[in-house]
Amino acid sequence: MTDTRREAPIRPLRPVLKGIRVVSLALNLPGPAALMRLRAMGATCIKIEPPGPGGQGGDPMNHYAPQAYQDMHQGIRTRVLDLKTAIGQKQLHQELAKADVLLTSFRPSALRKLGLDWTSLQSQHPSLCLVTIVGAPGALAEEPGHDLTYLASCDLVGGLNLPPTLYADMGGSLMTSEAVLQCLLQRQQPGARQGRGLHHEVALSDAASYLALPRHWGLTTPRGMVGGAHAGYRVYACRNGRVAVAALEPHFAARLCQVAGLPDAAAKDMTRKSVRDQLQAFFAQHTRRQLDSLAQKHDIPLHTLAP
Repeated sequence: MTDTRREAPIRPLRPVLKGIRVVSLALNLPGPAALMRLRAMGATCIKIEPPGPGGQGGDPMNHYAPQAYQDMHQGIRTRVLDLKTAIGQKQLHQELAKADVLLTSFRPSALRKLGLDWTSLQSQHPSLCLVTIVGAPGALAEEPGHDLTYLASCDLVGGLNLPPTLYADMGGSLMTSEAVLQCLLQRQQPGARQGRGLHHEVALSDAASYLALPRHWGLTTPRGMVGGAHAGYRVYACRNGRVAVAALEPHFAARLCQVAGLPDAAAKDMTRKSVRDQLQAFFAQHTRRQLDSLAQKHDIPLHTLAP
């Protein structure tokens, strides 16, 4: 149904991480988005940023998307530290001595230069968990990349258009919060390593690969049932905009065909071009308001959109 809100509110999460302290060095999007989610789960979160212009923090997100930066850092304490200096390193390790988890998004070579690789951290803070966000796993972690390149490598970029959101980054942020939970749970397991920290690597390319599984399975390819082959699962033009129809199940498809005036037999084979053409003609004759009303009255899953 029509929804003119520009963004949907994020539901509050249960405070399952109350008492957990997370320090993050991760900049841009995946790390801060993960930190936002960990904060929503009750963790105490501290963000360390490098020096930027005018003595402010140097997270690029704060300069090219300040609203996004503010949204992600609500309730998070930020500190500006120069980790290339002895005093900056000392202050960081003071924070780490009180922390349960460290998040980073540097290349492995950069972590080694800063003395923040897993071996070094284990010797100094044995109970600290480390979650490292990288572009790709293994040796590929040293290669440059961004959300767009990881999506492209998984066949998730169509034509010359950019994807509508940063799927790999946001998927990676969820994998990061998941990795934090895994580390904390494993740290509690009885055994010789109980109470000792663990290291978990999250690769954004893995997040893209995971999101690409429906395409790999053929579900979202042009011949796939949710890729355009099913007439009840498509985007059509209507009189004053578009309509996203998701009448995939047989009872929804039958209801859609009935409302559109198609014969009963049409719902039994929704892959026929003639069915798509008839539905397109039906939608083209109706406005968004009319379609919203029909959807509500007949319990049809659809959402109208602007042109």
